[in-house]
Amino acid sequence: MDSAEDSPATAEAARHASAREARAAAVLEDYVELIEDLLATTGEARPTDIARRIGVSHATAIKAIARLKREGLAHSRPYRGVFLTEAGQALAAKLRARHRLVVDLLLALGVPPEVAEHDAEGIEHHVSEASLEAFRRFLGRPTPPGPAQP
Repeated sequence: MDSAEDSPATAEAARHASAREARAAAVLEDYVELIEDLLATTGEARPTDIARRIGVSHATAIKAIARLKREGLAHSRPYRGVFLTEAGQALAAKLRARHRLVVDLLLALGVPPEVAEHDAEGIEHHVSEASLEAFRRFLGRPTPPGPAQP
């Protein structure tokens, strides 16, 4: 086959792969945020509670938790639930800041608070660092120190 014929198909496949990776990362981020929230509010993050709050089966939550462990973002203790590692805690803090920034931008644009919170749940996972920096400038906020934010 001619490589020119493969080029559009290859580019399309790469776009689809990128979209799948982004969705998988968004799911992982949702689990990290939820675990942080459960630990802060109840002192524990049990798989059963995680599954119920995310709206998935217990088995699905267990698979996601296993992925968090493989990624070095969480660990568990027998009969004690799930805890975030230092890396997981750092990611959770970045995710919270990103969420707040997106919500605040939507509020500044006149979006009602409940709608802003709902919409931010989708937007925050797919917004680029360049857009986040533009949001910060628009809101008059400094760029946070350290490595690039997610």
